[in-house]
Amino acid sequence: MSDKLIIFDTTLRDGEQSPGASMTRDEKVRIARQLERLKVDVIEAGFAASSNGDFEAVQLVANTIKDSIVCSLARANDRDIARAAEALKGAQRARIHTFIATSPLHMEKKLRMTPDEVFEQAKLSVRFARNLVEDIEFSPEDGYRSDPDFLCRVLEAVIAEGATTINVPDTVGYAVPELYGNFIKSLRERIPNSDKAIWSVHCHNDLGMAVANSLAGVKIGGARQVECTINGLGERAGNCSLEEVVMAVKTRRDYFGLDIGIDTRHILAASRMVSQTTGFVVQPNKAVVGANAFAHASGIHQDGVLKARDTYEIMRAEDVGWSANKIVLGKLSGRNAFKQRLQELGVQLESEAEINAAFTRFKELADRKAEIFDEDILALVSDESVSQEKEQFAFVSLAQHSETGERPHAAVVFTSAGKEVKSESDGNGPVDASLKAIEAHVQSGAEMVLYSVNAISGSTESQGEVTVRLQNSGRVVNGTGSDPDIVVASAKAYLSALNKLQSKADRVAAQG
Repeated sequence: MSDKLIIFDTTLRDGEQSPGASMTRDEKVRIARQLERLKVDVIEAGFAASSNGDFEAVQLVANTIKDSIVCSLARANDRDIARAAEALKGAQRARIHTFIATSPLHMEKKLRMTPDEVFEQAKLSVRFARNLVEDIEFSPEDGYRSDPDFLCRVLEAVIAEGATTINVPDTVGYAVPELYGNFIKSLRERIPNSDKAIWSVHCHNDLGMAVANSLAGVKIGGARQVECTINGLGERAGNCSLEEVVMAVKTRRDYFGLDIGIDTRHILAASRMVSQTTGFVVQPNKAVVGANAFAHASGIHQDGVLKARDTYEIMRAEDVGWSANKIVLGKLSGRNAFKQRLQELGVQLESEAEINAAFTRFKELADRKAEIFDEDILALVSDESVSQEKEQFAFVSLAQHSETGERPHAAVVFTSAGKEVKSESDGNGPVDASLKAIEAHVQSGAEMVLYSVNAISGSTESQGEVTVRLQNSGRVVNGTGSDPDIVVASAKAYLSALNKLQSKADRVAAQG
């Protein structure tokens, strides 16, 4: 049994299934590059057969990433598997991850197939995939709620057909640690050829135990791959959190006895990138990457940490990417200092033109804000990356008037299909008036299901980061915008969401 724990990141596939978290092709590539810097072993880039857009995203990630295995999900049918193999052609190392449901509930209600039909389909799909690539992962969807005898039969057969990784998902987050760990252990003990494959765990967080269940699957069950996402991103209550699993295994190596290949210094940068790309804000008390993860308010705790850090800190903040130097740049800082800070933050811009554009935005921000924090830099780089993509709508300027006793009014100038337009409206407040002004011209008919504001850094001078979630005709998208003026940030976020609504790529619900 290997003493290394394989980290399989599915932020770009399962994480993207969160309502509103869908990413553009270029956003996926940026995050994939960050995952590669993090030294993630396997990157699940998407579900190539779900749409042309996802096929192109998987293909681009496969052609870009050199150090990590690039994986595509595929249902257990020839069309999906062939599509995945085609998307992965340019990968240095490719993996096809095929799945079919095996629980009685899913087979009867969702698949409308008999157990024997599922058994044959699983075998044939792995056999077909094995002829296209060498690295095959098989998942019995809703595996934890499957009949153990039937599951053993299926898994023994797919290993015989050439599956190199067997993943047992707790698709609905029903498991508890001890039972789940023993479930994996029992499967491995009962299946004669279990030693021919690496065993993997994929746990959802519906009961708040995804990390605990995954670690039990490793410690008790003998699994040597954990499937997880940055920030625990995922549908419903989310997935197992990469940063928590990695730091648990690293910090408690005395207990787990496993090596891990992750470069933890890039964890925080990955967390911020995913948060700013998807608009899913990280809660302040989130383990490892939350703003308060290494903060100490209690006087007793503060005193102890000042005398000896390890009195209350079991990890060093800098080991996961936190910097002790909070205030880094200002209006007098030069281009080289800015470029150096980007490198320290793990941000890789592709060309001098992109660096120059980001530096121009930095200077504009520095004229409005005396102190520039790491969070500000990441936000403006994120905005710059988004602005370079083809947009139907783009923000130009905004004027608004708000006075006690008077109804607020806003006039917004933005481009629509390259032409500048001006639209005005009243509203209940300046934000409401601004967004109604945009909608009055665009007439998208979308329903706003979320509006949230997050201060990027401390003080009233802070940039505000706004997330707007829109729903239209069954599609849910997020838009984000940042600016020291919260009304401007709101308008940018609304336009960002409208741009995403322009994409008509259909998505197919995938394995959990």
